[in-house]
Amino acid sequence: MSDFVGMNGAEERFGDTAAQREVRANDRQYVFHSWSAQDAIDPLPIAKGEGVRFWDYDGNEFLDFSSQLVNLSLGHQHPGMVRAIQDQAGRLATIQPAVANDVRSELAKRIVDVSFDGARSVFFTNGGADANEYAIRMARHHTGRNKVLARYRSYHGSTATAITLTGEPRRWANGTLDVGVVHFMGPYLYRSAFYAETPEQETERALAHLEQTIQLEGANTIAAIILETVTGTNGVLVPPPGYLPGVRALCDKYGIVMICDEVMVGFGRIGEWFAYQAFDVKPDLVTFAKGVNSGYVPLGGVVVSDAIHQTFATTPFPGGLTYSGHPLACASGVATFDIYKDEGILERVRDLGERVVAPRLAELAAKHPSVGEVRGAGMIWSLDLVRDRATREPLVPYNAAGEAAAPMAAVVAACKDAGLWPFAHFNRLQLAPPLIISEEDLERGLAIIDAALDVADSYYAGE
Repeated sequence: MSDFVGMNGAEERFGDTAAQREVRANDRQYVFHSWSAQDAIDPLPIAKGEGVRFWDYDGNEFLDFSSQLVNLSLGHQHPGMVRAIQDQAGRLATIQPAVANDVRSELAKRIVDVSFDGARSVFFTNGGADANEYAIRMARHHTGRNKVLARYRSYHGSTATAITLTGEPRRWANGTLDVGVVHFMGPYLYRSAFYAETPEQETERALAHLEQTIQLEGANTIAAIILETVTGTNGVLVPPPGYLPGVRALCDKYGIVMICDEVMVGFGRIGEWFAYQAFDVKPDLVTFAKGVNSGYVPLGGVVVSDAIHQTFATTPFPGGLTYSGHPLACASGVATFDIYKDEGILERVRDLGERVVAPRLAELAAKHPSVGEVRGAGMIWSLDLVRDRATREPLVPYNAAGEAAAPMAAVVAACKDAGLWPFAHFNRLQLAPPLIISEEDLERGLAIIDAALDVADSYYAGE
């Protein structure tokens, strides 16, 4: 009996050192990796994935608590997803975007149907970064303005405009590739830039700061405000009550397009089709990717309001992609909708998030002094780790590297040694397992995190 199937379809067994050696050698020789100094990394060869687990060539098993890059919402090798891609490949593997295609139009219809009131159409892209690029282009042409406001502590992708929109260190080395981008501070009560003491104060002061930024930059120069509905990688920052409706009101007041970046938190991550639906707000453009088909085939897109759609009713939209609405990607997107309905994904995310994750993380915060704050919803959460609760000093400095990052590296290593693949960024240990995870596996992963926090506690310097 085989453990996994190799590249050429041959059945193979774990522990094949020759196969592992070849994979590692080819990777090191020929693959150029993102966000990395090439000689400083040694990527782990992975042989197999199934459900919420994956295995290396030695047979070491990892419980996937990061959904890879928070995209694998339906887990590894979901049979419904694999079958949809196989069936589509058998009848029409690819076709250009200028013609009409059944699965492309069906997926667009389903996305519009679960979107905001006034949503009109979907422009398909290859992923999240180009979805944000095209949303900004639409907003600029729609308004005739050039500037775009984006928050610090954000990530919007690594293409030219998207990386300029990004409000964290990955932007720095790339310079200012889009001179029309202006950054502002968003709400983050635990480390408030506005000296707020309550969520209500944080909302009021963050909105006042945003309005002042709009006025100082010139409202008639600003095309759009883009924000992650729930900030993902940079801390799982859930907006305080009233903040997103307040942003909407400012956009209406000054004629600015509101763009919700739902690349990470859309398609069920917090228990709604789109995260903005939990905050009583209606955007003008919504970007998505990741969960739309769990990354089985690259796919992203922009949900377009009727008003913006009409801007291009008789004027051509200046943009396009060879693989926009690729049939294989769209077929797996349609299957995603069917699977979510058949398996009650949205309902189970809300249930497990409220009944299991939230109370268990509260217990961990009470037990471990290194946990400064717990934030999140559904199946995306963050543990803000600190050296001192009183001062809120982070466990590691902002953008720490080398020896300064050692405490977080030790926490991550403890998770991996125990068979959990975590999602970590700066001083935060974050949770984003596949949405199909069982309660038993969820509890198992949380237990591993509990033990790993003992490592974080060993660096604690407070009272």
